Amino acid sequence: MTGDKGLETLLVWQKSLAFAVEVCKTTLPKLPVQEKWSLVDQLRRSAQSIPANIAEGYGRFYFQESVRFCYIARGSLEETFSHLTLAHKLDYLDNETYKRLNDQIIELRRMISGYIAFLKESKRGASEPGANHHVREESSAYIANTDPSDS
Repeated sequence: MTGDKGLETLLVWQKSLAFAVEVCKTTLPKLPVQEKWSLVDQLRRSAQSIPANIAEGYGRFYFQESVRFCYIARGSLEETFSHLTLAHKLDYLDNETYKRLNDQIIELRRMISGYIAFLKESKRGASEPGANHHVREESSAYIANTDPSDS
């Protein structure tokens, strides 16, 4: 690398990548063999999705796209938290491991939310040609009828 600022300088990406590595190297091997194709696979995917989505957002020029990918990363973080909590409640993870990972999740929540706030404030790419063009569908297509008497 030539010293150009890049993704590797983004602290939230560095921390999320380190978290994903820890989950994959130290946590997944603790899970039982019968979970290989279910909980292990789900946990691996959600943990790896956190830095991957931060990276994809970083690579987008327009801030709203970057924010959208950070929301996805934050969703993957919450999914990872859910899988880890389940693994802990099933006694696959000891209290110490669970607490260490949960502390990292708390820090990543704060960092991702802070990065989202920074992106919204900076509005990178907002003045570029085409930045104000939006594709929208009619909202009526998304209205769900929840009252069975209206059917």
